[in-house]
Amino acid sequence: MLLQAFVHRSYLNENPRFRLSHNERLEFLGDAVLELAVTEYLYAKYPEKPEGELTSYRAALVNAKMLAEIGTDLEINPHLMLSRGEAKDNGRARQYLLANAMEALIGAIYLDQGYDISRAFIVERILARLPDVIEKKLFRDPKSLFQEVAQDKIGITPSYEVIKESGPDHNRIFIVGLYLKDELVAEGEGHSKQAAEVNAAEKGLLAKRWN
Repeated sequence: MLLQAFVHRSYLNENPRFRLSHNERLEFLGDAVLELAVTEYLYAKYPEKPEGELTSYRAALVNAKMLAEIGTDLEINPHLMLSRGEAKDNGRARQYLLANAMEALIGAIYLDQGYDISRAFIVERILARLPDVIEKKLFRDPKSLFQEVAQDKIGITPSYEVIKESGPDHNRIFIVGLYLKDELVAEGEGHSKQAAEVNAAEKGLLAKRWN
């Protein structure tokens, strides 16, 4: 079960006789377990905080960037079973592969050991990042922050536009441009339009030195 958590669909395309399936069902399950465990923890720890703030904390803990960092710390990368093409990609696509593998790993732990053990893993490995999230204000949504600062500083509401789409349906890549009127401030990349917009906003904050 744990091995299957690291099997990417592309590996099976090159190794059709491999005995295990890919990790997408485990990823689906792990995503739900992760969200429940984090939500439960935050609800109990911060009884006075409003729903919106708790949602921001949770989003900062379970996003692809954070999960990929944790996966890197756990040295998951060498264990990923990828096609030769995917294995060569060390950019943003690899970040999503790591994040997905982390969710699949949580799903595998849940099936093998139950909720209490998977929750303990999440508390130890993921919720341990919460103090850093709060101290560095990583919970602030980049899109909301960019819009807030842009409106305050120059009186313009930013807009986003898809520049390019590529890749197969199961592994789509979106390139999105962040604009202030006609000015292209930054380009973001992601496996969904929303993720690409967030990445563009992160880069836009750096480009404008508004962070």
